[in-house]
Amino acid sequence: MLPTELLINRQNGEEIIPKRLPINERMSAIAIQLIASFQESVGKTQGELDRKLSDLEGDSPDYRLKRGLAHILKSSFSTFEIVSPLEPKELRHRVFALAAKSIPCHATTETTLETLSTLLSQELNQEVLSAQIKVGLYADLPENRILTQFEDPAPEVLLHRYNLSQVQGIFYKASEMTLNAHRNVPGEYKLLFRYLKLFQLMTYIEGDADHGFTITVDGPTSLFKPSTRYGLAIAKLIPALLHVTKWSLKATLQMRDPYTGTYQTGRFSLQDNCGLVTHYPPGKPYDSMLEESFAKRWESLKTDWILEREVNLIPIPGSVMIPDFRLIHPDGRDYLLEIVGYWRPEYLQKKFAQVRRAECDNLILAISERLNLEKAGVKVDNLPAKVIWFKDKISPKAVLEVLE
Repeated sequence: MLPTELLINRQNGEEIIPKRLPINERMSAIAIQLIASFQESVGKTQGELDRKLSDLEGDSPDYRLKRGLAHILKSSFSTFEIVSPLEPKELRHRVFALAAKSIPCHATTETTLETLSTLLSQELNQEVLSAQIKVGLYADLPENRILTQFEDPAPEVLLHRYNLSQVQGIFYKASEMTLNAHRNVPGEYKLLFRYLKLFQLMTYIEGDADHGFTITVDGPTSLFKPSTRYGLAIAKLIPALLHVTKWSLKATLQMRDPYTGTYQTGRFSLQDNCGLVTHYPPGKPYDSMLEESFAKRWESLKTDWILEREVNLIPIPGSVMIPDFRLIHPDGRDYLLEIVGYWRPEYLQKKFAQVRRAECDNLILAISERLNLEKAGVKVDNLPAKVIWFKDKISPKAVLEVLE
């Protein structure tokens, strides 16, 4: 996605309108020129690439556009690596240690470095050449990293990604987003809910699979302290939403005036016919690191219980609950596992209220010990679910004990 300084939008009243590039010959020509610069820079340093990109920008008034396209090529299609015979920090330590033992002289810095590199090369039994030492000494600086791989996209792919990134940037300052997912194929709901859980968004869901869902997502500026990370999580949801056939959304934004420093309310709306193109694969399951770790550790257990990552929807009057896993035994028993991590008090209150309203007799709650439940005003007493506690990782054995 694009950083804030590369976002381009205009305001019509309260409505915020992000920059959208046309997919035409002129824009494609700019994209082709930038892609060619990256292709020619494979095997060279990031600093050399940056200088080439700066030359392409020149004094053109659309430099932010080119810089935005280049940012996407760097972050999404390029691999930069540190190329050094030893870890640069270790290399610097050894060179400076040799320098401290040397007698001070009036030789130039370049001559001194050449001498020290030769000494270190001899110390390493010529396994590392003097020239490699000089190159690797500061190889960990961004400008010295090497572009080792570049997956060149088609020009229209790059332009579509840019348009999507401009729209995603709108949500960095969202205080609330209301999403209406109209009646769709059930599998589309399931994929959307998976992404909601993957990005750990604070949501409140109303509706049912037959008529559609209204999903309210709290934005980063609704937290006690605005969170850029949470804003990015909301922005990451947009490509997933494009896999849903029928939907519409409205977002409330808190925009800071750069001149007065005051905050103003902005509005943004988007619909399924927006013309944006997603780069997320359809139907591919995504798990959080916590869920993925638990699933991998479960595989090492010797048990007849089968762990499924498929998301089941537990109907609740006017809402829905989405557990993380389902556990099935060959004898027909099955349980649903829901992981409750750290969230703000309002979310915890809604979560535990959902558990009570679900009246589900085969639900297991894995609750983080780091939660301040007392501050949130929630209690686990008399919950209609089996409860296990965890710190950093969920113990598969603890879950198995509950099952058995």
